[in-house]
Amino acid sequence: MKRNLYALAAAALVATSGPAFAQDRSAATPAGMPGVSDVTRIKSGTYRTDPDHTQIAWSVDHMGFSTLFGMFGQIAGSLTLDAADPKAAELEIEIPMSGLVVTSEKFSKHLRSAEILDAEKFPTATFRSTSIEPLGQKARISGDLTVHGVTRPVRLDVAFHGAGVNPMTKAETIGFSATTRVKRSEFGLGYATPVVSDDVEVTIVAAFEKQP
Repeated sequence: MKRNLYALAAAALVATSGPAFAQDRSAATPAGMPGVSDVTRIKSGTYRTDPDHTQIAWSVDHMGFSTLFGMFGQIAGSLTLDAADPKAAELEIEIPMSGLVVTSEKFSKHLRSAEILDAEKFPTATFRSTSIEPLGQKARISGDLTVHGVTRPVRLDVAFHGAGVNPMTKAETIGFSATTRVKRSEFGLGYATPVVSDDVEVTIVAAFEKQP
């Protein structure tokens, strides 16, 4: 049941990817929410990912019959930023292959196998920013994505979601969403191409907690 819920969440995330997903939320934030889409609430400092509320959803076209969804969780990473100089921010993310979730355990094992992700040999994927272009409530983050032992440049289209104090943890928290597209073949993951699409649509939701 838990895996089915994760997959439904992934489907919802990817279905809302693209320009509409990256829109300005300032007029849509419900009253009373701890997080508000107001960039003036962002505090300078070093932040760590909230692994319970940071997820990477992906989708591929499966043989022209359906869209296949999956998700990575348990994301670790850091964001260092100066609110007065957002272009100087630095982002590092680690994505454990153990956090891969799909609806079928058999399929999950197949994805982790040496035939595809080879998770035993390459247990972690990483993303490290190389430049950030602030665009008001949005940004373009360029960086190096390493998956399956291969590093390629990737650009994230990012939208600020909200900032404030989490009433549960009492931590200053900021959240973002992002979308990108990568090609499996560029990372040595071209299994079953072209009957499974080479393009992978990726949607990210990330929450970061400020460190003392």
